[in-house]
Amino acid sequence: MVHDAVQAVDRLHRRNARTVLALICWIALLGGCGDSNSSEPKKQPEHFPVPTVGSVRSADCSNWKRGNVQERRSTVVALRKFAGGPVGSSAGIQKGPVLDDGRAYRVLQSYCSNRFARGFKLYKLYERAAAFVGH
Repeated sequence: MVHDAVQAVDRLHRRNARTVLALICWIALLGGCGDSNSSEPKKQPEHFPVPTVGSVRSADCSNWKRGNVQERRSTVVALRKFAGGPVGSSAGIQKGPVLDDGRAYRVLQSYCSNRFARGFKLYKLYERAAAFVGH
């Protein structure tokens, strides 16, 4: 039983108005997802990210051992870029020392083959080895 017909109709109109507004918003959002009719070819990304064994600062020997050869090699490249970045404003030393990728791979493989090293951070191993033999 409706006590006030005007209030009941007003609630119905407000509910319908919200539904219509939500529908309009969804249509507007989905309208941007379609394919463009432009004749300009779509640009592909310059490169696709190659998977690594983990982020540079968090990857450890456990991640290294679980990774495949491609992931490990990509990790070595990421470590080289990280360690070889700018180290300060000194005129003498502008970038950090780095290792040859093959040597870095062998160093990490050697350390990470030991069970006691499972928690060792890869970037720390890399940077310490590069400090001794890097260029």
